[in-house]
Amino acid sequence: MLERHENVTIEMDNMYINEVPFFVMTSRGIHFGTAELIKNEKATTIATSIKQVLQMHHRKGFKVKHLHGDGQFEHIRKFFSDMDINLNTTRRNEHVPGVEHLRTVKEHVWAIANQLPFKTYPHRMIIEMIYNIVFWLNSFPHKDRMHDSLSPCTIMMGLHIDHNKHCKLEFGTYVLIHKEHDNSLMPSTTGAIALRPTGKTQGSHYFLNINSGHCITCNHWTVLPMPTEVIHTILRLATICKKYKGIVFTDKHGIIINDNTSADDM
Repeated sequence: MLERHENVTIEMDNMYINEVPFFVMTSRGIHFGTAELIKNEKATTIATSIKQVLQMHHRKGFKVKHLHGDGQFEHIRKFFSDMDINLNTTRRNEHVPGVEHLRTVKEHVWAIANQLPFKTYPHRMIIEMIYNIVFWLNSFPHKDRMHDSLSPCTIMMGLHIDHNKHCKLEFGTYVLIHKEHDNSLMPSTTGAIALRPTGKTQGSHYFLNINSGHCITCNHWTVLPMPTEVIHTILRLATICKKYKGIVFTDKHGIIINDNTSADDM
């Protein structure tokens, strides 16, 4: 694989869901994608995220030679001027590299949201929805894969998906998570929403604790039907965020991007 795909091109773009900003990257050939919640679009923030992904590729023996994005990334050029990396930015109305990956993520977001009973979403659920999608996109070999059977996450992270451990829960499933028993009189279970697998060999998952609104990890749970009270609780957790009806894609100014908007305009 290194002989044929040693030099790597990374495509990048920004994505906003309900005004929550993500920096998205994918590597050609390997088709390993990342999505990171970012606090702003400053050059230092974007450059730091890119360098973390560069290090991940370099540890596996790949050499990132090209960075492709649209004109909004021109401000990071100075951070890579002393590196053997070519930053290629497109002009307005030119094809934006990586839009196919963004379109795939977008389609998966809609597919998940259309199956859930929630009318509004707290930011933590939106963030974890994206992380869940990226996790599973990386977990299966791409149609244009560099290897017949190895997935991007196996190539880049050494992670092997075990159906019996990692494929137990869909995003948004309601469960009771089981705490370790102690001598206190506190309840040993609590309600939670399934988010995504941790990827660990123990088969643990991340959950949204509906009482605290925090993300927690657990190995043991019981799946239950979604109670109406939980739907109302998710609504209350979402009230502290700027609310949209369901899931919408926006630009950085909060303007909603409708279905007819070209992917190149994202």
